[in-house]
Amino acid sequence: MDKIKMTTPIVEMDGDEMTRIIWGWIKDILIKPYVNLRTEYYDLGLVNRERTGDKVTHDAANAIKTYGVGVKCATITPNAQRVAEYNLSQMWKSPNGTIRAILDGTVFRAPILVKGINPYIPTWTAPITIARHAYGDVYKDVEAYVKKGESAKLVVTGSDNERDIEIFDFSKTGGVVLGMHNTDNSITSFAKSCFNYALDTKQDLWFSTKDTISKTYDHRFKDIFRQVYDKEYKEKFEKAGITYFYTLIDDAVARVVRSNGGMIWACKNYDGDVMSDMVATAFGSLAMMTSVLVSPDGNYEYEAAHGTVTRHYYKYRDGKPTSTNPVATIFAWSGALGKRAQMDGNKELADFAAKLEKATIGTIEDGYMTGDLAALFKGDKEPVTMQTEDFLKKIAEKLG
Repeated sequence: MDKIKMTTPIVEMDGDEMTRIIWGWIKDILIKPYVNLRTEYYDLGLVNRERTGDKVTHDAANAIKTYGVGVKCATITPNAQRVAEYNLSQMWKSPNGTIRAILDGTVFRAPILVKGINPYIPTWTAPITIARHAYGDVYKDVEAYVKKGESAKLVVTGSDNERDIEIFDFSKTGGVVLGMHNTDNSITSFAKSCFNYALDTKQDLWFSTKDTISKTYDHRFKDIFRQVYDKEYKEKFEKAGITYFYTLIDDAVARVVRSNGGMIWACKNYDGDVMSDMVATAFGSLAMMTSVLVSPDGNYEYEAAHGTVTRHYYKYRDGKPTSTNPVATIFAWSGALGKRAQMDGNKELADFAAKLEKATIGTIEDGYMTGDLAALFKGDKEPVTMQTEDFLKKIAEKLG
């Protein structure tokens, strides 16, 4: 049959280890047989990031600004062990952090619900969407080891109100110090993205920080959210019949656990990283989570919210079979193709993206799945555990 045509490319960002292998299988088994796939390809594998001095990551992010839609494979953020393993010249920053800083958007993550995969928290009957600020904080930090006898200060210059604030006097012991930042513009964009997404999806919005402890840094987030809400969104929320409220993050955790789900929970960058993993795991699996970065100027980057599945990659490299869950990566592709279709008015491509998601969920509900889901599945039939490539082929059978 004739393949579905694409008029505009999407930005494709390849990744590392097992997810890189699965990335190729998804394209070959589930996309290329049906779609005349057009992409602007960037290799964000750690080897190529080292070779290009990480320029490839910046190029990919800027390409998303040009084409409007990107799809990203999971990538390695190296630690000391990875520096030695890959013989790196430096400990490169998180590619996700770099891309998010350039696009200055908000990451929305929500679980993929499947009949037979029941949440660990039984009251969660509706998905919980984590809205994660995508700029700054520890992902753009500056840090150092401080020797005994030294001191660390926070120095602010460039105005009449120059300040020199002592952080800690390390006269008795060495230690570590960290500096991080955010901007009013980015926090404002974060707030507007969250309010707009809540109106689009007709969901209540919760926002949480720890302003009782971080009385300036976190309190700035709280104040800007309130200012933006009161000025631009209060009447819109009331008309839509949805609510916005702020609470401390520890209170938010307790409220979420007791809830039925169905809300958007907005978090600062690192908080959102941790809480999205918690929500995904409680709903069943880290590999059953959608993730999309939405920038203020309408650019979209879809990705899997999990890592590169290193343990499975080492098995695969040794010639052993693996049963790695590819669902989040499939949904990254379907999300990007669906958004490309929406932007281009391409109904055939939109229908295919929806059909791919339906076929993936349907295959699991029919009892065919990877090992992580088989251990959780409580359907009408005994689950069949499949190797990753065979599972993808089973999905292709449903695609027809």
